[in-house]
Amino acid sequence: MNSLTKHIGHLAAPRAAQNWPDKLFDRFLPAKLAQEARVAEAHIREGRFQRSLSLIAGTSSVLAGAEVAYEHYKGSYGQQIMYTPVALGGAMTVAGIWGAFSSRAARTVLRWTSAITLLDGLVGFCFHVRGIARKPGGWRLPIANIIMGPPIFAPLLFGVSAYLGLIASFLRPEEAAPRILRSPAARVLSLTSAQIAAQHPWTIGLREGRFQKHLAMATIIGTFCSGAEALYSHYKNNFRYLAQWTPIIITPLLMGAAAGAIVSPKIARTWLPAMSILAIADGWVGFFYHARGVLRRPGGMKKPIYNIVYGPPVFAPLLFAACGTIGLLASLMRRER
Repeated sequence: MNSLTKHIGHLAAPRAAQNWPDKLFDRFLPAKLAQEARVAEAHIREGRFQRSLSLIAGTSSVLAGAEVAYEHYKGSYGQQIMYTPVALGGAMTVAGIWGAFSSRAARTVLRWTSAITLLDGLVGFCFHVRGIARKPGGWRLPIANIIMGPPIFAPLLFGVSAYLGLIASFLRPEEAAPRILRSPAARVLSLTSAQIAAQHPWTIGLREGRFQKHLAMATIIGTFCSGAEALYSHYKNNFRYLAQWTPIIITPLLMGAAAGAIVSPKIARTWLPAMSILAIADGWVGFFYHARGVLRRPGGMKKPIYNIVYGPPVFAPLLFAACGTIGLLASLMRRER
């Protein structure tokens, strides 16, 4: 109990006079919009955005599930397990939307659905590694078989929305009382004995928005996987357009900024948000190019299913943007004790 109270006491540390988003809001937004933006930023920093993040996790699962569905369609669903991410993508969508309206559903249904989906992503990663090993030459021809075999990191990227859902399940809803109005003693007294026994310092920090280093590490992993996917996907197209190099260039920049944010609060406030915004913008630009590539195929949208399945992966750039979103969230969080 004493260690729990001591840890919670750290959460009452005073906030810096002005964070980097506040400066941007004051400079580029009208006064009323700037005030609304500051409120939203405070909710994120305090860990009070469970409903919003649940909704993001649910809607992003639609895109991730669709991406997996037509990629596995190319493989003719040769194994029964290839149906599991498609089913879980739908389950994540339902759980995320439900969690946006019900805090209890977010803590139960969304949490377990996200955990199962993350596990499914790890299992899928193992199957994709095995698929590469079974190609002629196996891992003795790594470059050729990684490029021509199943996308090795795609199952891990499928878990991005599940990761966001799992994080959301531990947060507090937007209507929760701000921490500045709740003393450490009040937080302890508001818990039942069973809740106190179940609490862990990491869980408490997560609920209070103190998990910046954790999100920065997740940014590194997600960006590496997404950048690697972009590298060999664009290599297949022989880097026909100069724009195809942009995610390859941005990937190490964002990874470096996220790694720096783990050791330096200053980098977390400066380079990490800058590189994250760049990755988000690049992801949306890539989505435009991929959508245009689908439209330019023979038949265009007269044959939508065929051209979406066999054209450029239309939603893949948005997964790169999702990694930038995680990095941006990390820059808004407070640091662990």
